[in-house]
Amino acid sequence: MELKWLEDFAAVAETLSFSRAAEIRHVTQSALSRRIMQLEAWLGATLISRATVPAELTPAGKNFLPVAREVIRTFYTSREMLQPVAEQGMIRLAALHTLTVTFFPNWLRLLEGEISGLRTSLIPDRGGIEANLTALTDGEADFFLTYAHRDVAFHLDREHFDFLTIGNDKVVPVCAPDLRIRGQVVPGAGLLERAASERLTVPYLSYGFSSFFGVALQRLFAARPSFLRRAVHENTISAGLKTLALTGSGLCWLPESLVEKELRNGTLVLASQSDDWALDLQIRLYRALKNDSPATAAFWKAAQAIAARPDAAGLP
Repeated sequence: MELKWLEDFAAVAETLSFSRAAEIRHVTQSALSRRIMQLEAWLGATLISRATVPAELTPAGKNFLPVAREVIRTFYTSREMLQPVAEQGMIRLAALHTLTVTFFPNWLRLLEGEISGLRTSLIPDRGGIEANLTALTDGEADFFLTYAHRDVAFHLDREHFDFLTIGNDKVVPVCAPDLRIRGQVVPGAGLLERAASERLTVPYLSYGFSSFFGVALQRLFAARPSFLRRAVHENTISAGLKTLALTGSGLCWLPESLVEKELRNGTLVLASQSDDWALDLQIRLYRALKNDSPATAAFWKAAQAIAARPDAAGLP
């Protein structure tokens, strides 16, 4: 068994697309498919159903995914611990997957303008809130880059941990221009208002119950008991839900920063124009106060300087 097989499998699980996963992994689609089959042969179980578009994890695949992610995380954590002292200037960040795609690249460019020779390392999103926070509290990460919302509590002692608000975003309900519900084609625009008036049960693409967005949306739904929904798929990764939403599989809530292009070109539409169905989010950087090495102190100072700029909320 090879580590790259696990990384390939995790990429397909996150994107639900062999072609997109191959692009991310910088290999051909045929090579990635071959390595997934080698992993399945080694395990003696089929992990991914090839009979559906987009790809879909089998029950065995769903059970094996957290194991694969943990093995990958453990391997890279162990490697980092064994790095020579000369490598210890690396800034380690735990981060929600969506932010690594939308916010982090431009923010990193600004940080590099503040810190000469900056080197960073990202720890993959672990899915659940507590699992992601553990990377920070256990000292595996120097910082935690995350969304924050008033309805989602982070159980961190403010005497030992601090945070800096470095940006803003919004989670909005989106879907394909048309959905099939009860055997009829229903326009996606304004779907939530129509569902309420006609008592439609909407196919819902869920984050589950332990991820950040999953917890935040539970509060939103609790305040709207008349919203009828049927979870047809679950994924803690926004990019995976976006892929399914584009195929017309259901309604989901996604960060605006992740779907700007799709909303402009019409491949996704807002299921409601009302802010009552949206969640305003902060983007925060958390740190442990005891972690005050020169490298982490310089990084925090640079993050503060960038956050103070007038255009910080909407990084170019």
